[in-house]
Amino acid sequence: MADLLENFYLPFGGKLNPTNRWVQLAAIIPWDKVEEKYVSSFKSPAIGQKAYSARIALGSLIIKERLGLSDRETTLQIQENPYLQFFLGYTAYVDEVPFHHSLLTHFRERLGLEILAEVNDWIAQAALQAEREVEAKPKSSKRDRDDDDNDAGGSQLTMEVGDAFSIPEEPPVVAKKPRNMAKKLHVLPSTAAPTAEVMNKGTLMLDATCAPADIKYPTDLGLLNHAREILEDIIDVLHRPHVGAMEKPRTYREKARKSYLSVSKQRKASGKVIRKAIKKQLGYVGRNLRIIEALVKYTPLTELSKRHYRQLLIISELYRQQREMMEKKTHIVADRIVSIEQPHVRPMVRGKAGANVEFGAKIAASLVDGYAWIETAQWDSFNEATTLQASVEAYKQRFGYYPAVILADKIYRNRDNLNYCKTLGIR
Repeated sequence: MADLLENFYLPFGGKLNPTNRWVQLAAIIPWDKVEEKYVSSFKSPAIGQKAYSARIALGSLIIKERLGLSDRETTLQIQENPYLQFFLGYTAYVDEVPFHHSLLTHFRERLGLEILAEVNDWIAQAALQAEREVEAKPKSSKRDRDDDDNDAGGSQLTMEVGDAFSIPEEPPVVAKKPRNMAKKLHVLPSTAAPTAEVMNKGTLMLDATCAPADIKYPTDLGLLNHAREILEDIIDVLHRPHVGAMEKPRTYREKARKSYLSVSKQRKASGKVIRKAIKKQLGYVGRNLRIIEALVKYTPLTELSKRHYRQLLIISELYRQQREMMEKKTHIVADRIVSIEQPHVRPMVRGKAGANVEFGAKIAASLVDGYAWIETAQWDSFNEATTLQASVEAYKQRFGYYPAVILADKIYRNRDNLNYCKTLGIR
């Protein structure tokens, strides 16, 4: 790593700063281990276009998330910044886009949750070890430092990348502190002495949060209107082979669109008006589904693209859910679909100010000395108290001893967790 930093070519002269945050982060990531995991995600090494290295794939995703950029902006930032190119393993500055921005989608698919969790563990372990090594080193006095400078003949000291750097001002993106972690915390009490051979050490902080998905804020009226438009496209595809030989079924798309806009454009529509509009859109969607069922007798569903076929299945379930809620006059249904493009996303009731409901995966995270591990990530809601014991055992596996203190919300203080912590001597 030190040779790569020293020999990195800059066309405008100068050298890269070894204390830069991207240089330091590149030094603690085990790129060789990541490469082994990344290669295993390929179906066949001999088929397809050129594959990019794991360092480019993972490094690009870290840059994107740490800087909060879009896919297109990420590639442009890499093109303009030599430190980002060094972080991706470049040996010289290249004024070109590293790859097409659409490849970031494939990088995310290949680096799944399990691989990223393992990589996160490697990075956090390396950073914590480096931090503890720095703290363990005896601090030299000013007189000793002056003597060292005189012994070196006044030459300027240099720092290698492989040395133990101080932790950067911002933690690595994959070990970022989850949101909502700054709530009022409670210590689980225990009066029993530790039973493990190694004394309990450290503090484990536990909390749960929601990782919002990138979807449009869902409303029942908007979902049904979007479903109706997709079904109209499917009808056009299925009727296309019979143009001139069969009369096209009427879908009343213009009338349905006008009905939707008359309500959606209102500043604050009443509940009665919204329910009436939803009932109308349900009628249009149900009519289109029956038309598709009739057209299938003449045109097989194989004429549809994979995307259209998938959307048809999702809309069929969406129609069933919305019709059930309309008939029962409720807003609750099991496995409720809130996005046609991402049907796995579920609403999470969080009770936070300004947003009672969030849409995304629920995450149970643990925090140790500023570094976070994702212990559980599920699209369906769950009680975070059930993850405490697994998080404590994971802490024991990572560090070789149990924590001395657990900081958590009151929801974690159930009988099983209190007895578990008491047995292990955890406060």
